[in-house]
Amino acid sequence: MTKPTLAVIGGTGEEGSGLALRWAADGYSVLIGSRSRERAVAAAAELKSMLPPELPARISGDSNAGAAAAADVIVLSVPYSSQTGILEQIRAGCQGKTVVSVVVPLKPPRVSRVWRPQGGSAAEEAQGFLGGEARVVAAFQNISATHLKELDHTVDCDILVTGDDSTAKETAIELARAAGMRGIDAGPLSNSSVSEGLTAVLIGINIRNKVKGSGIRITGV
Repeated sequence: MTKPTLAVIGGTGEEGSGLALRWAADGYSVLIGSRSRERAVAAAAELKSMLPPELPARISGDSNAGAAAAADVIVLSVPYSSQTGILEQIRAGCQGKTVVSVVVPLKPPRVSRVWRPQGGSAAEEAQGFLGGEARVVAAFQNISATHLKELDHTVDCDILVTGDDSTAKETAIELARAAGMRGIDAGPLSNSSVSEGLTAVLIGINIRNKVKGSGIRITGV
């Protein structure tokens, strides 16, 4: 089966670029999206250099709008404060496609305290902005970017996937597997407020325990 082409919007950031590298290593074609096409191209070249030499280079860069338009699946990995502006850039390219939101609404300076936006969650706000032709799911909020670029490192965390479209959730669960993690269907998109909020909880756990990579595991499944 041919794997979909992925656009990682915010792929120049730590988490977005780490996920992009893992997906490229698993055989996906990945487009790095950025406000600056030049910055995206440079980031893609850097990620290519991290792939084992025996793997084909499947990473390229483009503007946010160009990457979204050319991809089959869009992964949104940007700060919450930038979400609306970036969604405006990619809205046309998201229509009829799965959009995986990795966005977490954190409110500085107390980023270890859960804060919910007016729309309930970042993912719900993205769905409302993009409209019903885009299939938004929320996933990957609770992983640390610390070791993502170490391809032989096992990320000790399950991925909670929430959404209202079963096929879109299956896509996100498969992307979790491709990145070396286990994706778990965590219910409708309204539940994304919980998975997004867990990020603030994990930040606090990291601070209190002087670690960087705490995560979650779902037992009994």
